[in-house]
Amino acid sequence: MMNVRIVEVGPRDGLQNEAREVPTDIKVQLIERLADAGLPAVEATAFVSPKWVPQMADHTEVLERIRRKPGVDYPVLAPNLKGFESARAAGATEVAIFGAASESFSRKNINCSIAESLDRFRPVADAARQAGVKVRGYVSCVLGCPYEGAIAPASVAKVAKALYAMGCYEVSLGDTIGTGTPAKTKAMIEACAAEVPVEKLAGHYHDTYGQALANIYASLELGVRTFDASVAGLGGCPYAAGASGNVATEDVVYMLNGMDLHTGVDLNALVEIGRWICGVLGKEPASKVNKAYRPR
Repeated sequence: MMNVRIVEVGPRDGLQNEAREVPTDIKVQLIERLADAGLPAVEATAFVSPKWVPQMADHTEVLERIRRKPGVDYPVLAPNLKGFESARAAGATEVAIFGAASESFSRKNINCSIAESLDRFRPVADAARQAGVKVRGYVSCVLGCPYEGAIAPASVAKVAKALYAMGCYEVSLGDTIGTGTPAKTKAMIEACAAEVPVEKLAGHYHDTYGQALANIYASLELGVRTFDASVAGLGGCPYAAGASGNVATEDVVYMLNGMDLHTGVDLNALVEIGRWICGVLGKEPASKVNKAYRPR
């Protein structure tokens, strides 16, 4: 049976834009429950300025308090050297850096050009290598930008190549506004795979237009075996109007189970976690599987 790795991004990407403060205890419990459900990687928090992302202001406490399950990775965002040093002091063993394939989005999101963002990331990658900390790279707007529209696959491949060259063990390709379709996804993956080994690529697809599962399927056909997802479909992007949700982890696991692909994730437990966290947040799960599923 073929293995597919799911990186759970709910505790960070899913919660970062919640208007009401989510208590630290809830974040810690969410991370631990997701790890116990069999997720091999749970993105825990982001070491960014509270001025820009207030919901992640408790990053140090979250990372220090979680009970770490053997064999599970707990990556955290660390976009600059200051963030990396804080993350390392809190016990991070994996960090993530995030760039964009769109110049306009890069300036809106991290206040610099693509080239400048890569220059910021290199010291982080160097420091991580010296400290024995793994680095994962993200590329935003790989299938569309809210400011520029369509993005050329070659532009995505260029950024992915730069992140891989500086030491990222994996590059996650993000359809930030969820406008991608399978054919466009395949063209983008093929361009990136010409510069980065396909086994080092991951898919991060938002479901704004209902295309995320189709894009995951298209990526699987080309050899991608790692995908980011968020429990209950939590999250979105504050810089992309209408991009209201990551693909739901429940929906991804259900599809992969139906394809006889192995994830190691307990779907029953995952559904219960999705219902619990949505109850805490006072919202309905965005996951179609969560709404329909009855634990067996």
